[in-house]
Amino acid sequence: MRLLILSLLFIIVNTSKGQHYQLKKVETNVVSSFRGLSIVDNNVAWISGSKGYVGRTADGGITWSFNQVKEFESADFRSIYAFDDQKAIIANVGSPAKILITTDAGKNWQTVYTNSHPDAFLDGVDFWDAEKGIIYGDPIDGRMLILITNDGGQNWVDVKEPPLLEKGEASFAASGTGIRCTSEHEVIITTGGLVSRLWISKNNGESWASVSTPIVQGKNTTGTFSFTQQDNILTIVGGDFQNESLNTNHNFYSKDHGKNWSTPIRPIRGYRECVESIGNSILMATGPSGTDISFDNGVTWKRLSDEKGLHVIRKARKGSRVITAGSNGQLFLIE
Repeated sequence: MRLLILSLLFIIVNTSKGQHYQLKKVETNVVSSFRGLSIVDNNVAWISGSKGYVGRTADGGITWSFNQVKEFESADFRSIYAFDDQKAIIANVGSPAKILITTDAGKNWQTVYTNSHPDAFLDGVDFWDAEKGIIYGDPIDGRMLILITNDGGQNWVDVKEPPLLEKGEASFAASGTGIRCTSEHEVIITTGGLVSRLWISKNNGESWASVSTPIVQGKNTTGTFSFTQQDNILTIVGGDFQNESLNTNHNFYSKDHGKNWSTPIRPIRGYRECVESIGNSILMATGPSGTDISFDNGVTWKRLSDEKGLHVIRKARKGSRVITAGSNGQLFLIE
């Protein structure tokens, strides 16, 4: 376990509306690529990544403790959902796919699901409430892997009719934000690759309908990597992770639930793996080449930071705390 101290490095960002955001670097001393991030409130947040690392803070990110999950030191935990300062769920990428749960602040973990199919690959997790949640993954035998829990993550079952995907259509476990439970019964999931769509269920995953997107697609490395919904406006980001400078067809928004899509007046500067709603029409998007911000729900974007190697940015479900993280143990508080 390591106690982490907030460093003195501040990256000051001045916005066009007179607001000032600081990326405050936290020295983690952990060599891990962070992609899983779940912020409960202004105090409690959990983070997960490669080499089996899971981190936790209970003081708003000022200090963190990190542990490698025993017997999972080579696992890449790209999906995480935290309920409070004691309970969290993590899932790894690759086969065998496993879901683990802790109820004692990460001291002990219990494996509650295993899928040994060679194509098993879990991409993201979210919950409608404290009991009912959903995890999705890449297709097995042509159908998206979708699991549902009704008891807070202790047991997981396959849905009866998961989406039937096109050849080459899958998902990206880049930031855990390719899935969001957007209302009491609705959930939206993104896909990418040769085909990139939004899959929407309005009955907790029992049935599904798809929405086409205009984002760049057609290769295994292209498509929608993340989406967010704020004020009934859908925003999607992505691109081609082999061409991070691509600045066309990688960022769109829709005001009618995906029936029609618009290109931002000034789009995100390039490939992005995560977009997050911060509130008051503010969005932030991040990726390996930098971070961008919008003050008008994605119509126009501007530079927020050129910090390299970031993968995920999340806001507290209850509160205003915003954190971004990425490669080589990078971790920043955004204020």
